[in-house]
Amino acid sequence: MSDDGRERTGHERVPSRQRRRFPGISSRAYEHPADRSALVALRRLSGFDTVFKALSGLLPERSLRLLFLSDSVRVSERQFSHLHTMLLDACYILDLEKVPPMYVTQDPQPNAMCIGLDEPIIVVTTGLVELLDEEEMRAVVGHEVGHALSGHSVYRTVLLFLTTLALKVAWIPLGNLAVMAIVTALREWFRKSELSADRAGLLVGQDLRASMRGLMKMAGGNHLHEMNVDAFLEQAEEYEAGGDLRDSVLKILNVLPRSHPFATVRAAELKKWAESRDHQRIMDGHYPRRSEDKDTSVGDSFRESAASYAGDVKDSKDPLMKLVTDLAGGAGDLGGRVRRGFDGFRGAAPSKDDPRGGQDQRDGEGPRDAEGPRDTPPAS
Repeated sequence: MSDDGRERTGHERVPSRQRRRFPGISSRAYEHPADRSALVALRRLSGFDTVFKALSGLLPERSLRLLFLSDSVRVSERQFSHLHTMLLDACYILDLEKVPPMYVTQDPQPNAMCIGLDEPIIVVTTGLVELLDEEEMRAVVGHEVGHALSGHSVYRTVLLFLTTLALKVAWIPLGNLAVMAIVTALREWFRKSELSADRAGLLVGQDLRASMRGLMKMAGGNHLHEMNVDAFLEQAEEYEAGGDLRDSVLKILNVLPRSHPFATVRAAELKKWAESRDHQRIMDGHYPRRSEDKDTSVGDSFRESAASYAGDVKDSKDPLMKLVTDLAGGAGDLGGRVRRGFDGFRGAAPSKDDPRGGQDQRDGEGPRDAEGPRDTPPAS
């Protein structure tokens, strides 16, 4: 489609409302720094694409394609035409020349994914189609097209394969541990790639409230009249800042097995990016082009990733992250902060202003040491 809105072919359509288009945009424009540094490094590896394509014979990709072709509905002008229009629209806005196949599969669980080694395919469930309105769904389709543009489908397919493999080799001594170590690292990268794709969805939909509503519905279902975006974002702030060091550890344990960040966290991260200078520059037409990808410095990308993680730790309100900041900055009352942080494991510490506080604590040390840490909760 030309910039004046005229159709280049009979299959492309003008977006349903006026939105900006990003000709030649590189996925580096919207990728999270941690995601971008990994992708830049992998793209620069000589023979990387050849190796991964060779894996396609080992991975069940062909089986997956045949499965969706035989037991799902392929989106087209004749089937789920509104999704077909959204798909073409998303590819038009992000300037993705080859439109990936898209399927709707029967599953009440709201979900979408982009998989494939040779060519990406997009799959959405009926639960998701029934849950979201047009603008919310547009952001989701843009999210999946962002995955395709970034090349995430390759690594998602490998992650699915390795997760299945881990179950099969669980009986081998140390075999499961080795595979799960790789899976854990891939999941950490994939959680960051989801933040990247959320940004791509915003670039396609160009409606932040719709993106927020979609994430909120994924968490709370189709009860929009009972939910509020601002209150949902307040949950994210409470989740990040609340609790003590025990809660910080539990947060890490809760997120480790997940391939996606929590919905409130995704909403907060997307809002933060939408209000950033980086997003505004893209909307103004200043963004890296695909033609420049080959000249991207791996070192610069890793430095940006390291700076991003350091910034996240510095700005975080999480008790553990604040402790890390104190360790790095040499806080004067560091010992007191550590002690107060771990009070969550043992219960409230006696006040130093209580003249009997010190004696009570000493009197209690012997029995605790002899009988074990009674107040320590069992590991989750």
